[in-house]
Amino acid sequence: MSEIENIGQYLADAPPTIVPLPVKPHFEALTHEQKLYAHYVSRAAFLGTRIVLRQVSPESEAIFDFILALHETFHGSWPDVRKAADIDEEALSDFLNYATQLLGNLGNYKGFGDSKFIPRCSPETIEALATAAPKAKEALEKANVPISALYATTDQPPRMHLGFPDKGHLSAYYPDSPHITQEEIERISDVMAEKKLLPENTRLKKTEDGNFQLLIASGLAKPPPEGGDAGPETVFDLGEKLAGKKLELVYGDYIEEMAKIALHIKKAGLNAANERQKQMMDEYAKSFGTGSLNAFKESQKLWVKDIGPMVETNIGFIETYRDPANVRAEWEGLVAMVNKERTQAFQKLVDAAPSMISKLPWNSDFEKDKFQAPDFTSLEVLTFNGSAIPVGINIPNYDDIRQQVGFKNVSLGNVLSAKAPNEQIPFIDPRDLDVFRANRDQSFEVQVGIHELLGHGTGKLLQETEPGKFNFDQSSPPVSPITNQPISSYYKPGQTWSSVFGGFSASYEECRAECVAMALTCDFELLKIFGFGNGAVDLNGRAGDVLYTSYLSMARAGVVAVEYWDPKSRKWGQAHMQARFSILKTFLDAGEGFTILDYTKDDLSDLTIKLDREKILSVGRKAVEGYLQKLHVYKCTADYEAGKKLYDEMTYVDDWWATKARPEVLRRKTPRKVFVQANTMERNGKVELIEYEATCEGMIQSWAEREV
Repeated sequence: MSEIENIGQYLADAPPTIVPLPVKPHFEALTHEQKLYAHYVSRAAFLGTRIVLRQVSPESEAIFDFILALHETFHGSWPDVRKAADIDEEALSDFLNYATQLLGNLGNYKGFGDSKFIPRCSPETIEALATAAPKAKEALEKANVPISALYATTDQPPRMHLGFPDKGHLSAYYPDSPHITQEEIERISDVMAEKKLLPENTRLKKTEDGNFQLLIASGLAKPPPEGGDAGPETVFDLGEKLAGKKLELVYGDYIEEMAKIALHIKKAGLNAANERQKQMMDEYAKSFGTGSLNAFKESQKLWVKDIGPMVETNIGFIETYRDPANVRAEWEGLVAMVNKERTQAFQKLVDAAPSMISKLPWNSDFEKDKFQAPDFTSLEVLTFNGSAIPVGINIPNYDDIRQQVGFKNVSLGNVLSAKAPNEQIPFIDPRDLDVFRANRDQSFEVQVGIHELLGHGTGKLLQETEPGKFNFDQSSPPVSPITNQPISSYYKPGQTWSSVFGGFSASYEECRAECVAMALTCDFELLKIFGFGNGAVDLNGRAGDVLYTSYLSMARAGVVAVEYWDPKSRKWGQAHMQARFSILKTFLDAGEGFTILDYTKDDLSDLTIKLDREKILSVGRKAVEGYLQKLHVYKCTADYEAGKKLYDEMTYVDDWWATKARPEVLRRKTPRKVFVQANTMERNGKVELIEYEATCEGMIQSWAEREV
């Protein structure tokens, strides 16, 4: 008998929710040079596909090749595949559903949730498909991937989830290192910080003799002649951290992919719109070629200063959500066109930002000395390559750049508005469904805008910037609004937000940004900026509908969040959903009947959310702001102990949630969207856009034609 509880939760979606990412009118409006620029950066983004696959699991790349080899062998004719393999329609359908989900997540672990998904078809079906296409069989055999690797790890249940290897989980950021410990990873991070070595483009390997190799993504097998980011040294004694052990820098991780990426980035630079864009591409190419993250940081400074481009791009090792240590980043690449009409609303939000920040529950001691108005655009995505496509982005993630140069916000319009026909919306009271459906997209756009600009864009880290120098008055420290006492903790030289708060920092920060959105959505002047209402408080008008839907959406997200909590390891698998669960608990704890989970049946099959619209401004906002104030002040003051205690309490899953609510959430869960993206191809000096059907076959064809 399998030790894995409820194996059904790991089965691939049947069918997956496949949606197109339409972009043709926006692409066709570009000039020839802009199309070339978009094309080459898009190619560079997709050339990182195999990097993402290798960052997910040891078997992901081989399964990817297996799928595309079947498509190639039978020229995309899946009826011919079925006949050759002698399998029935259901088996083929199950395989195509699995293949689509793998391509949509770029790996066999969910990009949103970090749990493994497995085929509904039998291993015998996979064997039959492999036999029908020798090239597909070779893809698995060459990589030493047995067919069993596609299925549940029944002998090692924790490996169904990404996480620290010493806890039994899988993480390809620590390849061939099943015995590397969380403590070793953290100690090596400390040494890297001392040597001023950034971790985002690295993987860490523990060798058989107990030493360590830091694998650096670069198109060169050796450091440049002038040395790498840490100078000419490539071997470091780990000293007291790990007595007698050494850390060796090994260049050339993903060497073939990184070299091709650097080449295409250089080609993009030849079609840049201005000198700043060209310099940005030069720094990208240097970073991807040599492995220098200092060069990458220079590219990000130039990117922040490249205001209002017609073609917006960002590419590299960006987000650290999937590394259990929250320091190593996944490859991703974005290419998009500006939607000028929607951007106007976001620019008004930027203009109003200083007055809105003053309404948040902290004083100027805990806020940046000056709000640097960022570029905030609504984009129509041409390419987003990575394990999951977000609806909004606030980057760069480097605190020093954010504080000294600034940041950018983007809302991804065609991602945000994408929806499947007849989409089910569980847990919303039937009496609320009409208003929910009518305002869901609008409330989400408002929420994303505030979350990215005023959530991630606010706050000052109180620091000793260098020995003896502080960015606050150390002789008369700020007074905490929580304790009404002078603060006693702050960031020491070399410390960063993520290095102090560690593995839970990503979820904690997402929670803080979501709470900012929940607090400020209550401001009717802000809702007016987005075209809802006239600025006067009116809970029963259109602005009130948007506000109500926003709170209902967050409550519903909190309920469905428990899908992403694993009862075996008692571990959250998704940063945003952990955050939303804690906000739902804030709603429920607010009292006065503000939010209630209503049900009459023991199995919760009639569970719905009851949220009192009339109490949002009085009870709901007050509760959110109380939680937000603590999240914010603990972050600003490097108060790890208080922050960890608070967040552990607010994200704790008790027996009712684990044994009663979660099974019902799993029963009613709806598949996450996977997006079929367009390709660009250069033919006879012109760039053509090719779009595909939103079907399993269309998804596979789109990847086959990328030739990555």
